[in-house]
Amino acid sequence: MTIGGAGRGREGPATLTSLARELGVHVSTVSRALSSRPAGVSAATVEVVRRLAAERGYRSNLAARALRTGRSLAVGMLVPRLTDEVLATVYEGVDEAAIEAGYATLVAHTLDREDLRRQRLELLLARQVDGVVVADSLQDSHAVAQLEEAGVPYVLALRCLPGHLSVGTDDLAGGRLVAEHLLAQGHTRLGVVAGDTRASTGSERARGFLLACEEAGVQVREDVVVPCGFDVRSGAEAGARVLDADPELTAIFAASDNVALGVVGALRDRGRRVPDDVSLVGYNNLDMSAALPVPLTTVDSRLVDIGRAATQALLELVGGGTPVSRRLEPDLVVRSSTRPRSLSTTGRP
Repeated sequence: MTIGGAGRGREGPATLTSLARELGVHVSTVSRALSSRPAGVSAATVEVVRRLAAERGYRSNLAARALRTGRSLAVGMLVPRLTDEVLATVYEGVDEAAIEAGYATLVAHTLDREDLRRQRLELLLARQVDGVVVADSLQDSHAVAQLEEAGVPYVLALRCLPGHLSVGTDDLAGGRLVAEHLLAQGHTRLGVVAGDTRASTGSERARGFLLACEEAGVQVREDVVVPCGFDVRSGAEAGARVLDADPELTAIFAASDNVALGVVGALRDRGRRVPDDVSLVGYNNLDMSAALPVPLTTVDSRLVDIGRAATQALLELVGGGTPVSRRLEPDLVVRSSTRPRSLSTTGRP
């Protein structure tokens, strides 16, 4: 295809029509060439159109595009708090996939409060988002019912609920990986700082850990399995309860890296060290886990991949497709915070 024209011929902001006139092609050709997934246009044409668009300072008119397609070209994301590095990392994947598809993202914080969850979700719906990635679903949450009533497509990310389209890590398998690692090192006096067991991420990680211990013939006492929030302070408080319940335990599984950081503080306050006195495992493999004075053994839950896959599933759903739920395989990342029990300086032989 030969592209040519008689020059720009107009002043003011560049539009699809002005670009098409200058290039001597139909406006639909320019529109397809500038879309995130060009179809029916040669690579050479795409290159020429995009180069001219850049030279003329063309900016996509999202309002016009929304009128043309019947979509807002925006997706919402519901999170407890974006200051949490776990949720921020999931959002990174959500935003990457959204940008690639030509979508904007709007984020609403709920602080894990049901009243705020309802209000913030209403705000997203008022913006007429095409769909919502829900990253703060709890077992007793009404967010899913609210979205279904509004007829807005949604995908659960990270935290999952049975019977609903979701993308997350296989947290049951992740908990098993931790137990198998600690048991292989000879640890049998074990504690669990379980995170928020109202969320699948907390309940499934703890359940996988306890099932693996039970199958190995190792009983974990109920009083050393303590739920908590997923923040550092809650981890410190729950870690203190676990340590007070069994001062001679030799290993602790914390259901997130932030919780594990809190447990480190509880251990320090009792004059105990990681891993000399107590081996410690976290979950999520946040960047800080490798940078701690004692690098943290943790489970890589593939947070960015979860965000990307959840957004791709949501956009497939918006487009009339039938995506299926996914559970990504976790990986155990072994670092210096765990060691064989025989090398510990405390604990019963």
